[in-house]
Amino acid sequence: MRLIDLKQNSPTVDYALAITEIELEAAKKEGLVAVKVLHGYGSHGRGGTILVELRRQLQRWKKQNLIKDYFGGDKWNMFDPTTLEILQKDKTIYGDEDLNKANPGITIIYLQ
Repeated sequence: MRLIDLKQNSPTVDYALAITEIELEAAKKEGLVAVKVLHGYGSHGRGGTILVELRRQLQRWKKQNLIKDYFGGDKWNMFDPTTLEILQKDKTIYGDEDLNKANPGITIIYLQ
């Protein structure tokens, strides 16, 4: 699973969204099932803004059918049906360090 690290170098919101879009297109071309975005959970200000704007953009992309779904790290666990669907499609993701950790600082993007 590809990791998009939006915490590194404290990018602006616009830059973070642009990076995400570029990385999603590359992941789709590679045939990946899902992408994990590390954005932080906002305890230091900028991470919270990126989190909010990223999820707004992901909602737009979902409506446009550019992605299948997205959800926060709190749902990234073995009891969530969407997580299980992703894991069935790509068994290598079982080793993800954030799986079952309820990490609020990540978002999982389920690709088409």
